[in-house]
Amino acid sequence: MRKFPSELEADLLQFFGIDFLDLWRGQLSLRRINVLIESLLNQPGRSTLAAAIDESAEWSESDYILARISDAVELSNWMYYQANSGEGSEEIDAPAPLPRPGRAHEALATEPASYASTDEVVDFFNRMNNI
Repeated sequence: MRKFPSELEADLLQFFGIDFLDLWRGQLSLRRINVLIESLLNQPGRSTLAAAIDESAEWSESDYILARISDAVELSNWMYYQANSGEGSEEIDAPAPLPRPGRAHEALATEPASYASTDEVVDFFNRMNNI
């Protein structure tokens, strides 16, 4: 309550229609505030309190799923272009995944992914056919 009072006040009003000042007016108990806070922390992607405590809670589970789908489609399109472009075609960098909340520092620290060359893929399948 002391660390994120504005976020708590906004969420109490938005989700429950409760004025945070009711605590000081004697119309709201600390036990009830605790119950409501626990409920708010289970509202990822909606609760400003949850997002203030943990940046990754800015997105809901469906937001993370959509980001994974988007990343997969982008990578699939890039792989299709790479597989179907001719010799001397413009080289396109692999797509970067969408940044996730609370993980900005991780994205910068990771090394770019490396992919097998066309020759390595052909060699792999030739060896698989010989087995």
